[in-house]
Amino acid sequence: MSIYNYITIVSAILVSILILLQTRGASLGAGMGGGGEVNTVRRGSDKTIHQITIILVVIFAGSILLGIIS
Repeated sequence: MSIYNYITIVSAILVSILILLQTRGASLGAGMGGGGEVNTVRRGSDKTIHQITIILVVIFAGSILLGIIS
């Protein structure tokens, strides 16, 4: 296995964990068209988790592309 495979596996696991850690400010009814705010501002640790998730998704996608190319 190449280093790209290891990076892909680790980043996929970390992205999955970070997505599950993120809080959603809406209840189940909001998903069905009910109330709840559409525009929310991320603050504190929620913003940090969101930014780290974006970075890891870019790393994940890049490692897949590099693995295909090489």
